Amino acid sequence: MSENDGAQAHPALAGGALYLDYNATTPVDPEALRAALPYLTTHFGNPSSGHSYAGEPRRAVERARGQVAGLLGAQPGEIVFTSGGSEADTLAVRGAALGSPGRQVVTLATEHPAVLRSCESLRADGFTVTRVPVDPHGRVDPDVLRAAVQERQTALVSIAYGNSETGTLQPIAELAAVAHESGALFHTDAAQAAGKVPLDVSALGVDLLTMAGHKMYAPKGVGALYVRSGTRLHPLIHGGGQEGGLRAGTENVALVAALGRAAELARLELPGSAVRLAALRDLLHAELEARLPGRVHLNGHPAERLPGTLNVSIDGVGGRALLAAVPGIAAATGSACHEGVDAPSPVLLAMGLPAGRASEAVRLSLGRWSTEREVRRAAQLIADAARETSRPRT
Repeated sequence: MSENDGAQAHPALAGGALYLDYNATTPVDPEALRAALPYLTTHFGNPSSGHSYAGEPRRAVERARGQVAGLLGAQPGEIVFTSGGSEADTLAVRGAALGSPGRQVVTLATEHPAVLRSCESLRADGFTVTRVPVDPHGRVDPDVLRAAVQERQTALVSIAYGNSETGTLQPIAELAAVAHESGALFHTDAAQAAGKVPLDVSALGVDLLTMAGHKMYAPKGVGALYVRSGTRLHPLIHGGGQEGGLRAGTENVALVAALGRAAELARLELPGSAVRLAALRDLLHAELEARLPGRVHLNGHPAERLPGTLNVSIDGVGGRALLAAVPGIAAATGSACHEGVDAPSPVLLAMGLPAGRASEAVRLSLGRWSTEREVRRAAQLIADAARETSRPRT
């Protein structure tokens, strides 16, 4: 919501630090919360039961399946609910590989740990794992991918739509076409992209696509995997046969309902929300450059980037030291999965950035409740701290 539209701030953000870490997690939208509450109170039944208490929970799950499908241009039956993005990634990677005669999986060095570690786990099952390099902007050339896949030997190619640290967007439709040329399935982790940029699984040509609820204003602990109709997938969790036999376990109806409503809200907001966030992102970048001339360096693609993500290195000050000097801002040096690790980002190093510049990086990510006033204030606070904590280059 923009500063001029009269929208109220999210209650969880009122009076706190300026929140610039939407890529790590998002506040739960009040409408998503309202969608969940009936299934924590009145409609408590198991949706798989055969009596009257199951009816409304079952209808809620199917309604949410349709809402998520609507955001992706998919069919409701192609949506599998999971406990989050990491489970969806693991189901996609291991499930597709173990269900395929191919013995190679291909991914990028810049992928989320959920994908990288799922791929690595397949080595024990006799698979080879190929990590394709990216260019200095974090993008992969389709021809480089083409050289890495093996005709009829590659089971799966897994490449994220938008990088969680730099926001760099990949040419997914081209990459999926390359994978299909060799007979491989194609998975994209769209946890950072879903709800931020328009997605159409048919136009993208993907076989599998990951979503995470807490990246799009639903609660933590729920996600979804799009599985193209006819795609063979080996389940990871066995049991009662829920979710088309691909993910056993009684559905968390409340969180599923919240995810469905969040997906519906995102669909209704797009593409206007993407335009608004891109404008705020660019304003933040411009404000930083104006206050720290010659010291601010963009990490990631200058154009093909998530609308709310800005990753920059500021000469002469480490990212951790900078953020520690600005307690009034909540931001990160990279993926939340790497926070607490005192080392340069593996993503930035894989892009070819020197270790010094990678250690100076901060990720500033914006979202639904970011405002122009907050952006200008954040730029001032960051610039002041950068001047006060600058260090000589070694």
